[in-house]
This record gives sequence, structure tokens and C-alpha cells, in this order.
Amino acid sequence: MLEISELSVSYGQHLALDGAKLRVAPGEIVVILGANGAGKSTLLKALSGICEGRVTGTVLLDGQAIDGLAADQIVEEGIALVPEGRGIFADLSVEENLKLGAFPNRASGEEQANLDRVFGLFPKLIERRKQIASTMSGGEQQMVAIGRAMMSSPQILMLDEPSLGLSPLLCKELFQNLKAVRELGIGVLMVEQNAKQSLAIADRGYLLENTRIVHEDSADSLMTDPAVQAAYLGAGSSSVTQPIQSDQTDAQAEMLPVKLSAKPPSRSRISASNLAGVDIDDLVARADVTSKSSLTTGSKPMPEPGNRSSLSHSPSDLSAMLKEFEIAAAKAGKSKPLPTYQPKTVKPKSPDSAPSPAEAEQEKPVTIEIYRAPRVEVYRRRPTGRFERD
Repeated sequence: MLEISELSVSYGQHLALDGAKLRVAPGEIVVILGANGAGKSTLLKALSGICEGRVTGTVLLDGQAIDGLAADQIVEEGIALVPEGRGIFADLSVEENLKLGAFPNRASGEEQANLDRVFGLFPKLIERRKQIASTMSGGEQQMVAIGRAMMSSPQILMLDEPSLGLSPLLCKELFQNLKAVRELGIGVLMVEQNAKQSLAIADRGYLLENTRIVHEDSADSLMTDPAVQAAYLGAGSSSVTQPIQSDQTDAQAEMLPVKLSAKPPSRSRISASNLAGVDIDDLVARADVTSKSSLTTGSKPMPEPGNRSSLSHSPSDLSAMLKEFEIAAAKAGKSKPLPTYQPKTVKPKSPDSAPSPAEAEQEKPVTIEIYRAPRVEVYRRRPTGRFERD
């Protein structure tokens, strides 16, 4: 059994872990939940002897103190760590990575038995045993990392974010494999962000907040705890808020959660016609009829303002209609008035008349200048010492 009491880690003046206390029994899965920066990875590094900070406290494995030992000695005692990011040897094959895990003296003589046990847990590695590790998928590389740690015949297997970067299907397969590891009598201490799946296979769990362990309970109790559901399982965020009682003070009322509305409050709309002071639809209709009448020989009467069916009013030309648009735009707050439409009269040209200077300038052909790159001559020095052009 692994027992930890008053374990603290500090980096200079920064306290990364404060008085942690937990235990892991053989054949038990224990999960540590917490936000980023709470000290979860620091805890595992301190237990495995690779923490760079100042470590204090007591760590017992089967009643023997292992705190203060070097990392290789801790592995010899029976604690193996699967670090975050897997940390496998990318240029080696699967089988070579696994056999490197059997280097400790405690695993000598059991290499083949441990290898068969790993292949029994991860059958995919049997057909991939000669494959280079870097060419495998993320889930398969995680299998290699866990198998390499198990090759050292550990009593306690520690995993730091084992599902990081894996698809949901591979995560489900990974956690099922961890249940098989527990059945071998190996204790599993796991740091995991996937709280739902980790609690589903765990026996107990700890909550780590702001460098301190604040709660310990069984996995089933943690799964149904409203505070854990709201913080780690994504539940309770849309629950009905507590009503404000009459005997509550203003300060207490401000501390209650506020339920936000799903839709923003509606805003009153002001029509363009009310803003301009005229009927915009009426002006558009009159302009449409005027533009059609200018294309025909006969004139069409226009509807009066406010009554589209009335055809008694008819503007003389399009300029008068655009003038009304200009007045409407000025009322709507337009700073720059619209330009007045001036129809352009085109005088017919006589065959014998000479073009004006402006017309001659417009009819002048356009000259396009094309840039030609200069010619580059290359001279090479011959063995005779003379320079000759290529």
C-alpha cells in the first residue's frame, strides 16, 4: 500500500503542493481531480522522485519510507510513472520500448512473463511489435507507454493524463484496459481531466484545489455530488437559481447566482418612414412608375403620397422625384445632400464637322509601354586563364 502524508512541494517562494494526504491500496484505482495548476502533476513527480522543487513530507510503500530516494531507486521499490505526453522512444520499435521497461533488478527473470502479460492486455501490440513507435497512433503509443511501465513489475502504476489527445473511442478502450490492470492486483493512481470516465472505473477519488486536497470520497459518491458535477462533470450550470428571500440583506442577495436569459431583451424598432417624416414605400413606388414612364412615349400618372391607388399626381420629370428623395434624406440626418440629376444632352455630329479638342483627346489612342529586361552576358574563366563568353 502507498501512503502519503503532509507532502508539500515548493519552487522557491512558490508553494505548488501543500500538505497532501492520500493512500492507494493494491488492486485499487484512485483518481485525482483538479483544475490546471492545482498541483496534480507535481504530486506524481514528487512521488516518482523527478520533481525539481523542494519536497517535504512522508511517503510510505508497504510501511517503508521512500521519500528522498532517487528516481531509479523508487522504481526498484515498485512505483512506475507514465508521464504526460507518453515519453516513449520514438525511433525504437514497440518491442524495444517494452524491453527497456524491464531494466530494473526487480523485473529481472520475469521479462518474458511481463511481456506476455502486456500483450495480453494490449493485443494490438502483438502485430505491431516490430513497428517503429513514432509511426503509431496516439492511442497505440499510450498502450506502449503503459506496457513499458508494467514491464518493471510495479506495485503502484501512476498515470499523468493518460487520455490526453485521444479520441473518445480510444479513451473508452484505454479505461477498460486500466480495469484489467487493476484485476492483476496493481494499484493505479491516476491524474485525469476526463472526470466522467475516470470516476466510472475508479474506486475512490480526491479533489485537489489550489495545492490542497479538499475532499476524499468513493467514486460513486463523487459522481453524484452536486459540487463535483458542477465543477468537473458539466452539470448544474443551468439549474434554477435560488429566489431572494425578504429577510436577506442586499449584500446576501448580490452573492446569489444570477440566471442569464437565453435571449437578449427585445428592442423597439423605428421605421424609416417615421425617421424621415415621409412614406418611403410611397416614394419608391412613385419613382418606379416615373422611371417606366420615361421609357415610353406617353406619360403615366403617379400616385399621390399616402395613396398608391391614386393616379392624379404626376411629376414632370425624374429630377423632381430625386429632389424629394434629397429632402427626405436631409430630414433623416444626412449631412451631404444628394446631387441633382441633370440629363445629358447628346448633340448629333455632322459628317463634316471637326472634333473638338476634348473629343480629340478622348479619341487619342492609348500607348502601353512594355519594359524589356537588359541582356546579361556571362563570361567564364577557362583553364587557359582567358575569359570567354558563354
